[in-house]
Amino acid sequence: MNEKVLKTLEYNKIIELLANKANSAPGKKLCRELVPSTDLGEIRRNQRQTADALRRLFRFGSTSFGNNKDLGYSIRSLEVGSTLSILELLNIASMLDNVARIKAYGKRDRGGADGDRQPDSLDEHFEHLTPLTQLAAEIHRCILSEEEIADDASPKLKGIRRSMIQTNDKIHSQLTSMLGGSYRTYLQDAVITMRNNRYCIPIKAEYKGQVSGMIHDQSATGSTYFIEPAAVVNLNNQLRELELEEKEEIGRILADLSAQAAVHTEELANNLKLMTLLDFIFAKGELALEMNATEPLFNDEHCIHIRKGRHPLLDRKKVVPIDIRLGKDFDLLVITGPN
Repeated sequence: MNEKVLKTLEYNKIIELLANKANSAPGKKLCRELVPSTDLGEIRRNQRQTADALRRLFRFGSTSFGNNKDLGYSIRSLEVGSTLSILELLNIASMLDNVARIKAYGKRDRGGADGDRQPDSLDEHFEHLTPLTQLAAEIHRCILSEEEIADDASPKLKGIRRSMIQTNDKIHSQLTSMLGGSYRTYLQDAVITMRNNRYCIPIKAEYKGQVSGMIHDQSATGSTYFIEPAAVVNLNNQLRELELEEKEEIGRILADLSAQAAVHTEELANNLKLMTLLDFIFAKGELALEMNATEPLFNDEHCIHIRKGRHPLLDRKKVVPIDIRLGKDFDLLVITGPN
């Protein structure tokens, strides 16, 4: 199609109206890539899909494809055996949750007293969606948020974190005892603080030689030294070792979840494709609903007969509908005047 003609017809403005009806970024992208077709079979197929989407919108209302994100990079990473990040796995689980919801929306149409109805052009798309509920549930079980892996993600992780809590308690108990005991006169403040990721206590500069331990930092004024007492060095070391074990176990959990997802890369890619396509189709239905549009009948005989046609970019309350016939009795139409 000639780009100049499309610009003259303000086709891009119509397409932007369509893109605004799509919920997801991939759906909007597909809307913006739409160009006019001259293939009658393709035109009729696309019109049928739009009409079927409109019928479902009339019966069941709108649905959202907003969580449909472009997961192409994550899927390709899985195909080569890479481990996905926490966020990437959560995005996959979110997409699968959305797939399950959209699939349920597609199954709502059970017209008739006996629950039967005539199939439509969208049934196949809904049927081929694969929610992979077990995979989604496992990801949600192990990952609580972008920053948090569940304690129960694995028995080993639960044990490591229990040991971390116990070690933390021992450190705080030891340091609290020092704060309230013989070290009290040496303290700048009776608080436990962290320096270089290790528990310390703030000691007045003139007493730093009285406290056995490692100096980790000094205040800007030089009046305070942050010292890790020798009594908690081993405990701090144990805590650091446990933190490394925790990090390693989390990496193993993410690798295991990624391996489970990698088995389903074909289904994930197909879900992404179908969700994007359905978002695009329902965007056309939503726009048709807003415009109060009707499904046109197409032919290959170069005949046009528009009844009560309105320009879609003009205010429907002000525009005057017109009838246009062309191709049968005559094949030339001259439009004059300021419009």
